[in-house]
Amino acid sequence: MRFLRGLPPALLATAAVVGSICPSAAAANEQLTIKVADRDTGKPIAVRMHLKNAKGVAVKPPGAPFWKDHFAFEGEITLKLPRGNYTFEMERGPEYLDRTGYFTIEPFANDTKAIDMKRFIDMPKALWYAGDLHVHRPVEQIELLMKAEDLHVAPVIAWWNAKNGWTGKKLPESLVTKFDGNRFYHVLAGEDERKGGALLFFNLDKPLDIADARPEFPSPMKYLLAAKEQGAHVDAEKPFWWDFPVWLASGKLDSVGLANNHQQRSGMMDNEAWGKPRDRTLFPAPRGNGRWSQEIYYHVLNCGIRLPPSAGSASGVLPNPVGYNRVYVHVDGELTWEKWFEGLRAGRVVVTNGPLLIPSVRGQLPGHVFRVDAGETAEFEIGLTMSTRDKVEYLEVIQNGQVASEVRLADWKAAGGKLPPIKFERSGWYKDTYRFASTGPYYVEVGYERRISRRSAQFFLDWVRERMKKVELPDAAEQREVLQYHQAAEAYWQALVEKANAE
Repeated sequence: MRFLRGLPPALLATAAVVGSICPSAAAANEQLTIKVADRDTGKPIAVRMHLKNAKGVAVKPPGAPFWKDHFAFEGEITLKLPRGNYTFEMERGPEYLDRTGYFTIEPFANDTKAIDMKRFIDMPKALWYAGDLHVHRPVEQIELLMKAEDLHVAPVIAWWNAKNGWTGKKLPESLVTKFDGNRFYHVLAGEDERKGGALLFFNLDKPLDIADARPEFPSPMKYLLAAKEQGAHVDAEKPFWWDFPVWLASGKLDSVGLANNHQQRSGMMDNEAWGKPRDRTLFPAPRGNGRWSQEIYYHVLNCGIRLPPSAGSASGVLPNPVGYNRVYVHVDGELTWEKWFEGLRAGRVVVTNGPLLIPSVRGQLPGHVFRVDAGETAEFEIGLTMSTRDKVEYLEVIQNGQVASEVRLADWKAAGGKLPPIKFERSGWYKDTYRFASTGPYYVEVGYERRISRRSAQFFLDWVRERMKKVELPDAAEQREVLQYHQAAEAYWQALVEKANAE
């Protein structure tokens, strides 16, 4: 087997492996042992592998954690394979170059081959740590899966409406496990997914009592409020869920899934499931669903609501690997579970499923609020470091929901990693984005007043009224109980429309 050397730079980060496994008289069965190490340290590492036979069927090795079309292993794996041709892809999260190639298993083959994986950026070295907030994989597999994806934080969904993976089992003394230096997972995250959408619950000591919840009753707000009373972090799993404006109006959400599970390694999911459907003329396939999520999030920010973006892959339910969609959180000093979530709530984040962004504006991180005296104009120069193994053509700077500048990659590089400055005469927000990676927003307050867009507040008011018409329960008392939250949200958005200070 021959390995092609001379890896291309980070912007074209793939390497090919080609060859064949030669016959060995001593071999009783056809097999191939693969050993994987970090190129710089020489130490064995965990990786994810997609292996397919000549018919394009995914190979499922016995004993390796397998999901849909991929499996993970650490350091070494022996594959017992039928004769024939095989192709593979090997990855270790977005900070490493991926490896691709093919090989042929011939009669009586028995061989061992080494593959090295090259890291092209070290985000933790810059104090950015990756997490995936939507993981449905077995707890006993999670440590290997996290190492294979170079992921540092993963709350594992253990209870999900009528399902509870801990039923009849004893919980560990500590719900958070630290391993491999500074990687962490929590074994008791939960999800309430019903007609109004999905909420994700983190950092609770026990599951919420949702097993008997019906599609519309009780309201998801009952569980959202109960979780917040217990100090939970609550994430709106997608922004286009029908009840999102109700949750938003409560002021109880901590984050929202901007890089969500409709963005998949194999392509976009081109629908909104049972959420609020997009206008397909304005948001056509194939990226329409992702752009719709962004559009809704921009309306949130335009209402003066400072809600950080998050990311989740739903591995274990949808085809994604763990960590395909990830949120990087900046944490000063030693990484801990608590500090990571504090950074997430503060908005010191970048969400991505590919390009890796490290932003800085006047030395500040995303989530920072710049305050400017009334009557003054402020100009902000955006510094951005970007590394990626995907092809990138342009970057965008979004200001108050609109593209303030679109910069081709060649021009950005020529400018030394700086983007065109943007000016503020009134309050607002801005962030950097690529399809798809996005910094969390920066905020600007002029005259110590938040910018509230009438159009955006009306957008959510109309949404709430449309949703209220869809709530139909046969029991009148239950109908009233559910609608009280929608009516409170209607009043909130109506007041915001009246309070608006921008179109």
